[in-house]
Amino acid sequence: MTETQERRAVVALTNVSVHRRTTGQEIVLEDISWTVRPGEHWALLGANGAGKTTLLRLIGADMFPTGGTVEVLGDRLGRVDMRQLRARIGLVSAAQKVPLDATAHTVVLTGATGTVQPLWREYGTATRQRAHVLLAELGCKELAERRFGDCSGGQRARILICRALMADPSLLLLDEPFNALDLPSREDLVDALHQLAVDRGDLATVTVTHHLEELPPSTTRAFLLKEGRELASGPVEDVLTPDNMTVCFSRPVHVARHDGRWYARSGR
Repeated sequence: MTETQERRAVVALTNVSVHRRTTGQEIVLEDISWTVRPGEHWALLGANGAGKTTLLRLIGADMFPTGGTVEVLGDRLGRVDMRQLRARIGLVSAAQKVPLDATAHTVVLTGATGTVQPLWREYGTATRQRAHVLLAELGCKELAERRFGDCSGGQRARILICRALMADPSLLLLDEPFNALDLPSREDLVDALHQLAVDRGDLATVTVTHHLEELPPSTTRAFLLKEGRELASGPVEDVLTPDNMTVCFSRPVHVARHDGRWYARSGR
């Protein structure tokens, strides 16, 4: 990573808080400061209700904080058109709505326009070819003409990553991309994400997950949330310790690492 890249932040949160006023002054996030730089691959972990989804929505330019500042790709929320900013951020979520009857290639094409349904007049030869290249890069070349609804969960996840990459984002957000995947599909996706990190040195990623086993070896940093506050953040080997994980999930957690992969189990 060059000196210029080290100075430039992809995401910069300073003393950020989010309070819900619909139910009094419920604290969702409190005093969060976090910097994500090019080429960093973050794991975002915490128990249900810790604030992971809210934090991801902030850096995905999908909501404003109650207090503090959020800067994404050099723009501060509140001083930029959120729609234009979102178009520069890659997002993969199982909750994304895409047409099940569309082919995988068509689903990827919609990433160029950020739409659910394809806008065929907007897709020139170069755009269509790029969709094919991305499908090949994520190991989905043979799925190009298959209906999205006929693809397995793991295949769908990789197709949605291709869709998110159509805008050539500097930041890729992965919201529980392994949800409901079986073991082979999980491992295919882990391999694809690892290779993506190897091939795209400037790309920054943030992956929300509940399971350490889902983290690819390319994961460089981790952020632990507990009850809306930062518990620990930094180099992955310093953060994913048994002590930190035990506090984070409020029960004894044993952590191990083998060949770059993480494993955790809970026991008393």
